Parts: sequence; structure tokens; C-alpha cells
Amino acid sequence: MIDYRKAFHTGVLVPDLDEAIAFYSSSLGITFATPFTLEALSVWTPEGGLRTVRNRFTFSVEGPLRLELQQGDAGSFFDPALSRGDHVGVWADDVAETVAAMTMNGWRVIAAGAAPEDGWGLFAYLTPEVGGMVVELASETLRPAFESWWRGGELLLG
Repeated sequence: MIDYRKAFHTGVLVPDLDEAIAFYSSSLGITFATPFTLEALSVWTPEGGLRTVRNRFTFSVEGPLRLELQQGDAGSFFDPALSRGDHVGVWADDVAETVAAMTMNGWRVIAAGAAPEDGWGLFAYLTPEVGGMVVELASETLRPAFESWWRGGELLLG
């Protein structure tokens, strides 16, 4: 199962990242890391299989629970016109192992960084079969890069 004490962000999808940064900075008094764009992010969904999408995002630099804002391609899992995209992000020591434990306990994968046969990749989004919250599992291997970015460095992935 997940270690909910490793929750590190809440996330939302937004139609305009720059506008959202200005709004949340002003209204919540927080600052954001320099926005980052993944031009070709692999995302698997049960409905669409594996496809490549563009995802532009940022996180608040204040923590420990950060706010993530994401702007995605129209028609993709990250499209705010299709979903609010509200989720809680939790670091996972082993994404595939955690997905297996969660699915045995009534959760289902709604998106991931790789197909099931490829171990789900470095992230997976799950929701309970009965509906409700969405949890994003993010691989602990990503943590050092993100922590450096939140301290003002560049986000170096890969």
C-alpha cells in the first residue's frame, strides 16, 4: 500500500498555466518553480493505450505539501476540459509494486507512464473502483531532481 505520509503535492489541471500561476501566487501567497514542458510525455490509459502528449507544469516551491499546476494537450489525460484532474501525489519506492497492492485493495489505474506489461513507468494515477479521490504515485527516483528544481535549479529529467 501507499505510505500516505509521503504525500508531497496536490495537483489540478488548468487551461492556461501562466494565468493559473498568477492567480494562485496572488491569492494563496505562494511562489512557483519555473514552468517545465515535457514535449513528448508517454502516457498510458486504459481507453487509449500508450500515446505521447505535451504536458507543461509547475509546482509551488513552498512545502512540504506543494501545489502542482498542469496544462496538457486537448483530448489527453491532462486536458482540463475533460477532467478537473484533482489528485494527491505520493512518493512510491516501487511504482509497480504499489500499484499491485492498491489494485488488490479496490483501486484501478486510470493513467500511467507506461503500459501495464512494462511496469507502469515512473508514475501512475489510481482511483478507487467505487469512485472518489485520485492518487498519483511518483517514483522516489524522481525526488532528487524535483527537490533541486524547487530550490531554484533546473528540472533535469532522464
